[in-house]
Amino acid sequence: MPYDSAATRARLMDAAFHEFAERGLAGARVDRIAAAAQANKQAIYAYFGSKDELFDAMLSDRLGMLFESVPFTADDLPGYAGALFDALHATPELMRLTRWRALERDDSLPGGVESHLTKARELRASMGLSDDATAIDVLEITIAISGAWTDIVPELKAVGDEDIAKRQRAHRAVVVAAVAALVDSLTSRTADN
Repeated sequence: MPYDSAATRARLMDAAFHEFAERGLAGARVDRIAAAAQANKQAIYAYFGSKDELFDAMLSDRLGMLFESVPFTADDLPGYAGALFDALHATPELMRLTRWRALERDDSLPGGVESHLTKARELRASMGLSDDATAIDVLEITIAISGAWTDIVPELKAVGDEDIAKRQRAHRAVVVAAVAALVDSLTSRTADN
């Protein structure tokens, strides 16, 4: 059977996703990633250069999948927040990965800053905000609110209703309402000026 480099690369990315989500960048081992991917450890260095570069490639790939599944909608920020909540709940490892990266690295992913600035500028135009800084704040608050469910411990997720699925739906409704209130507050303030 001929060697399939694309399949090997995909298996390495998948194995890296699980290894890094569980152990972080410092705790992950290329030996375990290679073994889980049924690949030679040297393939990691050949395809990615280093463990750090594998981490960045994998995280960029997974965030790209998230962005494709949850398109940004500046004109419907509450709807975007709800869809982002759903996607992050379905893949809580993604939140862990972004937090691992923030803890272990002080730089941004390639293209990350520009992606956020582009979204912020769309928000600025859509909401009539006065500056990019306010738009960045609105975007980052929306992302934080949407991802907060993944940080709540199971005991607190069950408060008020032992049916976790029902409780999750209620939390999602609060996320959407909070972002709607933020948008309403800022757009009415902009209209008053």
